[in-house]
Amino acid sequence: MRYNIIVNIYTFLYFTTRKGCDSMHFPKVERLLINYKTLEEFKKFKGCGAEELSMLEDLQANIIENDSESPFYGIYYGGSLIARMSLYTKQQASSNSLTSPYVELFKLEVLPTFQKQGFGKMLVNYVKQLNLPIKTIARVQSADFWEKLHFEKVTIDDSDFYIWHPNVNLNAVTKSESA
Repeated sequence: MRYNIIVNIYTFLYFTTRKGCDSMHFPKVERLLINYKTLEEFKKFKGCGAEELSMLEDLQANIIENDSESPFYGIYYGGSLIARMSLYTKQQASSNSLTSPYVELFKLEVLPTFQKQGFGKMLVNYVKQLNLPIKTIARVQSADFWEKLHFEKVTIDDSDFYIWHPNVNLNAVTKSESA
């Protein structure tokens, strides 16, 4: 607990006292390369979360040195990967709750030291900028997290998942309304 408070204070002071803070120093979401460096970074997550969140095997199965078409996205802080997720764009909706195309967000995970500091939200907001519906499964007691980010719980055939829809322009006039 005390260590987390110190990390939070350090993070706050670092970003509020920097003059001319640019994107090179401020944590941002970026597509992860499929390479051996990323493989080493993923090993840090192995003991932290639930086995169902492991991406190590996914990465090992797809490793190609410096492939930029990776489904993995993450946040580096101080030169280390501290948060990650995988994204897959689907062209056909899997249920009536979704429109095509949509994004499936899998295995969002933040290292314990950096949890509750907005990094998970930063990853989700990155996906929301794609302006496509998002589908995810709440894992490891994360239902509250998804609900705070305006995801709706959907249950179909005894399967629970969460969906986010981009805002609809309520001021838009349809063709039939203008006639």
